[in-house]
Amino acid sequence: MASSWCWNCLSRLRLTPQALAPSATPRISNAPFHSTALRYANPVKKKNTTLNVQKHRVSASIKKKKKKPEQRSSGGGGRAMSPAERRALKKRIVLSNPNALEIESMVDLSAETMVDSRLRGTVLGLPMPMIDQLRAVEAFKPKQGWSVFRRPGTVLRRDTIEMGRLIEQISGEGDKPQKGKVVKKIVNGMKGSGKSVHLLQAMAMAFLKKWVVITVPDARDLVCANTAYTAVEGTKPLQYIQPNAVSALLVRTVEANRDLLAKLKVSQKHPSLPMLQPGSTLEDLAKLGFNDPAISWAVFQAFWAELTASAPAAGLEKGFVARPPMLVTVDGLAHWMAESEYRDVDYNKIHAHDLYFVKHFLSLLKEGDSLKNGGLLLYATSLSNNPNPLALKIAMDRLAAHQAGISANSPEYPNPAAYSGVDERVLEFLKPAEKAASPLELQILDGITRDEARGFFEYFARSGLVRDAITEQWVGERWSLSGGGIIGELEKLGRRFRAASA
Repeated sequence: MASSWCWNCLSRLRLTPQALAPSATPRISNAPFHSTALRYANPVKKKNTTLNVQKHRVSASIKKKKKKPEQRSSGGGGRAMSPAERRALKKRIVLSNPNALEIESMVDLSAETMVDSRLRGTVLGLPMPMIDQLRAVEAFKPKQGWSVFRRPGTVLRRDTIEMGRLIEQISGEGDKPQKGKVVKKIVNGMKGSGKSVHLLQAMAMAFLKKWVVITVPDARDLVCANTAYTAVEGTKPLQYIQPNAVSALLVRTVEANRDLLAKLKVSQKHPSLPMLQPGSTLEDLAKLGFNDPAISWAVFQAFWAELTASAPAAGLEKGFVARPPMLVTVDGLAHWMAESEYRDVDYNKIHAHDLYFVKHFLSLLKEGDSLKNGGLLLYATSLSNNPNPLALKIAMDRLAAHQAGISANSPEYPNPAAYSGVDERVLEFLKPAEKAASPLELQILDGITRDEARGFFEYFARSGLVRDAITEQWVGERWSLSGGGIIGELEKLGRRFRAASA
């Protein structure tokens, strides 16, 4: 059939410039004589892989977060350390350095040397059989510098000699024996003044005198919500027990005082522990709470009653031995003077004084006959990890004012500022006793003297850490740099100055 369009009509059609231009894309048409041009969409721009030009004074470098290198274990093919291994490495205690020189003439700490004023400023070595006992009570701290020397030693400063004579008097020895006396002290001082080492020295002296040593190495562990706790029904305000923490305390006490506890027989009746066999020792009694934390608190109460017993119960007189004095130490007291991280059923914070474990050790500071057979209570503050409660600061200022003879009605007596929100519970608890048989004392640890610092640096020189000549001028410079003989700063300076003088 002939088309209605003639050639003359087709030649009159005008083509657009886009249709005349060559295109890289093929034409898409459904009809053989379709004259419509392609879609006039702009082509998709390619992604620019080059770096964009930055603004003025802006770095053009690619910022990437750097991954921290994973700690690798020394054994096991360099595998990554587990969280438990990292925690153990952080708390690892190294007490010997084989590269340090051995001091052959080093005097050990003993019952005679701990009260000898002629050895003041001398570093005494801790007896090797006692190291395991001190480890058991966790007396050593990771950052105390024990790994620098050949063997652990401690400097005999003025406060150490006074404490040694006090322990000797409580034991019924020395020039002024006071057997059965109870002394209660809160040890305070600047950071690095040697408070934790002061507690270690007290433990070493107590072991030498055959005392029972009970310690709380870190008070923070009992209030940071790391251990299980359970409420005691019927108590008002509601009290709480930490069975695992009590079980750990019994383990430390038995490991450190095993030889002494094995010689003491049970002399009181304990109806709450029917599984206790007749004729058992105090070691057997404490071991009941090792594997069964559910009864650990009842075991600890019975154990404490045995240690503080002054006479046997009826029918248990056979084999009774007088109980020795006790040393109780707590490090980091400030954590017990505020609310803990534990929560009650209403999600309110539990005060530290409502924990039975904490309440027991704090009550020893208040009761006059807390240690019926005599002993020493040493509770130290810590500035390395300190919540810094205002109530404790005011309470210690009041103790210092009471010791200085300042009356509570005097305008110089420390009082909290208005609307400061101070914890009245803490102030009332640490209120200075006016007529107590054994009042609470505040002991301030300051820096050591220049003579003591000289003996301390001579110990560094004999160990091969300091190669300079130990002169009065050299010691005076380091003593001034340490803030007046702060023992922690002196130790840092002793490690730093190792180069020989010109």
